[in-house]
Amino acid sequence: MSKEFHYGIDHLTTGLVLAIASGSVKGVLGEAAKQQVRTSQQHVQQIVSDNKTVYGVNTGFGILANTHISDEDTRTLQHKILQSHSVGVGDPIPVEVAKIMLITKMHALAQGFSGVQLETLERINWHIEHDMIPVVPEKGSVGASGDLAPLAHLFLPLVGLGELYYKGERHRSLELLQRSGLQPIRLGPKEGLALINGTQFILSYAVKAVQRMHNCLEAADIIGAMSLEALTGTKAPFDERLHALRPFTGSRLVAQRLRHLLHRSDIMQSHVDCGRVQDPYSLRCMPQVHGASRNAWLHLKEMTEIELNAVTDNPIILAADDTISGGNFHGQPMALPLDYACFAAAEVGNIADRRCYLLLEGKWGLPMLLMKNVGLNSGFMIPQYTTAALVTENKTLCFPSSADSIPTSLGQEDHVSMGSISGRKLNNVLDNLEFILAIELLSACQAIEFRRPLKSSEILEFAHEHVRRFVSFAEEDRIFAEDINKIRSIISNFSFVDQCDIFAKSKGVSLNGHFEQFSL
Repeated sequence: MSKEFHYGIDHLTTGLVLAIASGSVKGVLGEAAKQQVRTSQQHVQQIVSDNKTVYGVNTGFGILANTHISDEDTRTLQHKILQSHSVGVGDPIPVEVAKIMLITKMHALAQGFSGVQLETLERINWHIEHDMIPVVPEKGSVGASGDLAPLAHLFLPLVGLGELYYKGERHRSLELLQRSGLQPIRLGPKEGLALINGTQFILSYAVKAVQRMHNCLEAADIIGAMSLEALTGTKAPFDERLHALRPFTGSRLVAQRLRHLLHRSDIMQSHVDCGRVQDPYSLRCMPQVHGASRNAWLHLKEMTEIELNAVTDNPIILAADDTISGGNFHGQPMALPLDYACFAAAEVGNIADRRCYLLLEGKWGLPMLLMKNVGLNSGFMIPQYTTAALVTENKTLCFPSSADSIPTSLGQEDHVSMGSISGRKLNNVLDNLEFILAIELLSACQAIEFRRPLKSSEILEFAHEHVRRFVSFAEEDRIFAEDINKIRSIISNFSFVDQCDIFAKSKGVSLNGHFEQFSL
């Protein structure tokens, strides 16, 4: 363990969240944060003692905000809110996403504006450190009033209810707590509300999307450059002087990356006087298209980092006589960039499919369908059917969830963000994008071998050799689904991009150069 992160004190980033989730950084509840938590909890106790009416402390929830709860029932109220709001349905979310929810909630509560007990935070941290991660259904949040249903399921184990994942298996929470020598926590006033009020479901899907989309964008540039080489395209459209005239940051970054990726390519040099004036848009406009998606990713990253360090509880406890009921739980600030990123990710797949199609046409010296003996063999015709299907599926997922709102709580909560759907949907699009990129990479590696004995640049030759460790050149038809799944795996587990970056740096090349804002 090389580093510690102090909940409630340090600045949280996407990279740090993922590092805590993986165990490479240890999340710590230090003394400064503990004091913040104790002070906030004392404020809540004072509110109860003084019989002041504060939403969620001694009132009902939502439309029941005007229903007063007696002092003796304030603890029971907090237990019941976890039960009543546990209405999630569908498949469980990935374990890593649920763990990120715990981590991000820890950081929000530890800032000391929510009135929770120190014991509650220490128990949440215990779950993180021991990898006993709650089972959370994927559907049921409308992305306002907090991610109520998923957060309720996330924290059922605190009171001995619900289920936990442990060592790859599902267990009843109470059983695991008892085996660990622990008892359920008795929640204090406001604690149940503090636990379920927040955007941590939306936020955790955003964290994963920031990581996964970054990886896809990095891969798309490398794969697109390989396709361009196979199709004997020109690097002229990536000239720095051209992009200085329309200096969108994403476009400038992609153009720079393509220049590095194509540097000193024998294939590129072999056709400088071929007479072709312009390449198709899917080759020529990679900086503009990939770059626009980069800009969308950057916006999502920036919004995610703000949310990672935000307090999204309601009400906010500033002092015993100073509480604010507001709307920090509303998911709209995250829902809009998630939807924007969804379109951007889908477009990376759209242009990749067009390059797959170009590789099959039999033009510019490539055999039709990337195989010499077609007729008996279908060659690479049918993998492009899959990219076409995935591109269209992604288009159907591009309806912005945040454009819809259905009132809840009998109209008290009359505008909601639906950001939880935005977050899940973006990750579904990224699933499809990884397969589309895998098929383009499979096709580009096949095509580039028809340019032999000419070689591409050192970096692209390395990328080609890396793929060939998993998938061989296809002389005839075979079950291409197996190849696609293997290549998708090296894309989705980040090894393709990571290995190419490591190789480039060994050659003294930083593909992203001074564009530091585009790093994780």
